[in-house]
Amino acid sequence: MQPTRIAVIGAGLMGHGIAQAFAMAGYAVGIYEPDPERRGAIRDQVRANLRLVGADECVADRIAVHGGLADAVAHASVVIEAVPEDLDLKRRLFVEIEAAAPRSALLASNTSAIPITSIMSVLKDRRRAMGTHWWNPPHLVPLVEVVQGEETGAEEIAAMMALLCSIGKTPVHVRKDVPGFIGNRLQHAMWREAIALVQSGVCDAETVDTVVKASFGRRLAVLGPLENADLVGTDLTLQVHRTILPDLDGTPGPLPLLEDLVRAGHLGMKSGRGFREWNAESARTVREALARHLAQTF
Repeated sequence: MQPTRIAVIGAGLMGHGIAQAFAMAGYAVGIYEPDPERRGAIRDQVRANLRLVGADECVADRIAVHGGLADAVAHASVVIEAVPEDLDLKRRLFVEIEAAAPRSALLASNTSAIPITSIMSVLKDRRRAMGTHWWNPPHLVPLVEVVQGEETGAEEIAAMMALLCSIGKTPVHVRKDVPGFIGNRLQHAMWREAIALVQSGVCDAETVDTVVKASFGRRLAVLGPLENADLVGTDLTLQVHRTILPDLDGTPGPLPLLEDLVRAGHLGMKSGRGFREWNAESARTVREALARHLAQTF
């Protein structure tokens, strides 16, 4: 692929890491962030990420920081939106992006769950619009789900897949635009059952996490769920399903335990309590252990 200028919209949890991933691969990157305080911290955040994994901190200097959206996208060949999960906000931004970016630029949303077709319905040229769902932390996790909207062109999907391969990512093509795509549907199906086990008194949250980390979680990096089903045999898988599936939680919406935690302000690490108790040190330990593990693994 020819040298490409990347624009990232939003410098929050995901945006600065996406910008870092392209900068580490040598691409010219511009990032738009309207909040002055967050804008001023972008390069320091990237340097901290690089320092944690022993990478060259000079990579941060390759990222141009913009306070105006039009300036960030004016010469971009790829624009990736990474703002909060707010459909109206994303739609408003893509109207601005389409007006300011080159007509040939690929336009992508990093939404975790909102259907791409819904976000991109406001665009005049929906052929070049798609989803690129990165995983946190995006500069370390290899997977990017490239989501095809109802009107996304095949050539545009192929170009995005090639670009992501060029920076060492593992792109997969999501051919049907369903909420949550592939990874989050799988992840949140497990989370629902994990919350249900705690809610019903089968075990506490720490036990759920221990069971996953000390058992099948160890295998998942090399043995996917359907590979595992083939390994043990589809006949055994069928027998187990007949026993377990009727008893799994099938609540169609969020479970009451989760609703109660959010209502009480127990929002996880950022508030000091969620399903488990956290302080600044314990939260930092988990984040740093995760970064080191991912850097060593991938």
